[in-house]
Amino acid sequence: MRVNAPTTKQDAPLYLQFDDNRLLPHLYGKQDEHLARIEKKLSVSIVSRGNRLAISGPPEHVRMARAALEALYRRLQKEQDVDAGEVDAALRLAVNVKEKGTLLDFETYAIPTRKRLITPRSAGQVHYIQALQASELVVALGPAGSGKTYLAVAMAASMLMTGQVDRIILSRPAVEAGERLGFLPGDLREKIDPYLRPLYEALHDMMPLDQVNRRLASGEIEIAPLAFMRGRTLSNAFVILDEAQNTTAVQMKMLLTRLGENARMTVTGDLTQVDLPKGVRSGLRDSLEILTSVDGVRIVELSDTDVVRHPLVSDIVRAYDARDQQEENTASDPYDKSHND
Repeated sequence: MRVNAPTTKQDAPLYLQFDDNRLLPHLYGKQDEHLARIEKKLSVSIVSRGNRLAISGPPEHVRMARAALEALYRRLQKEQDVDAGEVDAALRLAVNVKEKGTLLDFETYAIPTRKRLITPRSAGQVHYIQALQASELVVALGPAGSGKTYLAVAMAASMLMTGQVDRIILSRPAVEAGERLGFLPGDLREKIDPYLRPLYEALHDMMPLDQVNRRLASGEIEIAPLAFMRGRTLSNAFVILDEAQNTTAVQMKMLLTRLGENARMTVTGDLTQVDLPKGVRSGLRDSLEILTSVDGVRIVELSDTDVVRHPLVSDIVRAYDARDQQEENTASDPYDKSHND
């Protein structure tokens, strides 16, 4: 790939030339839909002439478009797919373009799993993966769709695959059933499945179905409600507590003190979606006040800019946050809040 930068006029087009014509249909997208997506997101104009692109627009946006296209082209050279989600991921990371127009190489932080390579899709996700790699206890906060649980499961699956841990333990508080599952029909597995389905779905993205089932049967992968963690010591394991905003302070302390030798733990949650009864303080919120002073604990805060679901999800999250902020600012009684604390 070659780049011809403008030498006289600041707003003159920037030219990119790609050497492998076989990759261009995947880079440009069907009917150039990927180029159109970049144009719309960055307010630039991209004109293609064979393997040559001319990018025009505000200089900073042109550099971001170049960085995103270069990252996508490198991905194709490694025989990895490029779809609309990957284009959006490259655009999110393009905000980290440095002075010379180079992009934060998100493939450096990719997580290998049995089925595919899991790459971060935002700068926040890069920082999250760095924390997962470096720390034994990570707390990840963020809105729905920001990758909190998905990336934690990917890291757990990768560490199990490479022998860094012997098992994966995935847990959620079954708050809707009040942790009292007896009234639900079926055996224990059937009772808890509805609450743990998101964890199963993430696992199936990382491992073939037969491996997931085999490891579940052998106990290498365990999925259980939080109440089942009491009294245990969790050693040689990667432990993930999902939806931690729905734990009580007692439950959170119970889980955090289960951590054993050669174990890692990731706690994920969204403090804007607490389902606890009114007046019950979230164990996740309570733990943040304590863990900030503990060495070795990493707290990562993801935001709406890290949401990687449908583009509307980011807008919806921002709209709700703006409404909540407005209500908080205009409330006559600062202690009269509609959300649980």
